[in-house]
Amino acid sequence: MDDMNTFYIWLGVLFGISFGLTALLGRIALPILRAKRAGQPINEYVKSHQVKAGTPTMGGISFVPAFLVAILSVVGYLAFSKQGGRLIPLALICLYALANAAIGFVDDYFKLLRRHNEGLTEKQKLVLQITASAAFIAMMAITENLTTALHIPFTEIYWELSWFAYPIYLIVMVGFVNATNITDGLDGLSSSICATVAAFMVVFALLRGDGETGLVGASLLGCVLGFLIYNHHPAKMFMGDTGSLFLGAVIMGCGIMAGELLLFVLAGFMFVIEMLSSFLQIFGYKLTKKRIFKMAPLHHHFEKCGWKEVGIVVLFTTVSALFCILAWLGM
Repeated sequence: MDDMNTFYIWLGVLFGISFGLTALLGRIALPILRAKRAGQPINEYVKSHQVKAGTPTMGGISFVPAFLVAILSVVGYLAFSKQGGRLIPLALICLYALANAAIGFVDDYFKLLRRHNEGLTEKQKLVLQITASAAFIAMMAITENLTTALHIPFTEIYWELSWFAYPIYLIVMVGFVNATNITDGLDGLSSSICATVAAFMVVFALLRGDGETGLVGASLLGCVLGFLIYNHHPAKMFMGDTGSLFLGAVIMGCGIMAGELLLFVLAGFMFVIEMLSSFLQIFGYKLTKKRIFKMAPLHHHFEKCGWKEVGIVVLFTTVSALFCILAWLGM
């Protein structure tokens, strides 16, 4: 947007739309999910979470529409006012995030149908996620909205990867989306961490003069804060794979649009740590027959060490905020 005052207004408007609509849709969805007995199946290995059994899942259906309404409203405004801007990338981010939400929705539905904490198989989910990410990368490249020069944070180096960029971007995107999914294991954990990343996106946009990233960040921030009304401890509703995969896709899609994929990964590195803890646990046990953590991912290790859920969420959110500050310094 050309006018900064207009940009600030739109940041507030999109935050308000996404927050208010998420809160409203959450209020509508909660009794419906309860009536449909869409309760979260709890992993039998996490005995301390058995009290959460029956808490409605699929809560992502409250903020996915809110985000889409917010973003499409500004896309419509820019198109109608002929201000230009990166309308195609914004639309592609919406489609990419919606595709991941659909994958998560199917997974959640099968979990509820089978009354077990297993929906789609890992292979099925991975194939679908790779397909969605590959399609997004291809469309961004075809519309000339994707750079193959990878910026290395804290430097002025732009590493030209040529066609190697496509598989590298694909691996990073699919990995990060799954990392947000793994992190969604405690009341308000994934929502709170995502709020810090969304705030990073807004500040990044203000410092870089990247209006579209700021608009996505403001919309995402409104969504996760609106959802925290129902997701904070003790949670009345979980986002499920429907929501967690959607959030990861929005962050990665925006990172590609901004041409700063590694910087966005750094801002969301708390998600990556959760993913790495699971990998280390699996491969460490295969090699040594000993567990590195009491339980993986990392938030469960802290639970086994006697930490309360609220304390873990506060700690992880604080560390996430520090990673966001680090990412700002690495611009």
